[in-house]
Amino acid sequence: MSAVLGFVLALAYTLVLLAMAVTAARRHRVRRHVWLIGGALVGLGVTIWFAIELGRVYDLESAGVITPIHLTLAKITTAAYVLPILAGWRTLRRPAMRPWHKMLAYVVLALTVLSAITGTIMILRAVPLAL
Repeated sequence: MSAVLGFVLALAYTLVLLAMAVTAARRHRVRRHVWLIGGALVGLGVTIWFAIELGRVYDLESAGVITPIHLTLAKITTAAYVLPILAGWRTLRRPAMRPWHKMLAYVVLALTVLSAITGTIMILRAVPLAL
């Protein structure tokens, strides 16, 4: 499988599972929500692996200023996933945490979308390497 196809499929899988997790959470399907988040995290790991592979097929520096912007945003986003996970775990034992968990989850979802947008711009502007 090519790095481009693998990346697109893994990213789509991750985003679909995140959307399904939001739906499950809104319907108070906690167990399903937790499993979907777990699947989305696996998808995120695969997406990151394919993103690294993309860096071997494209000259990312040729994309210009978007490259450091995207790479910084992607790292922040990945690290930020810890916050709603911890808040969600805490919410299971202390329901008063639910508003914090919800807010943190939506912030991370927004960061994920921004990372996807900046990453797409970066790849579209990058020059493919001759292999």
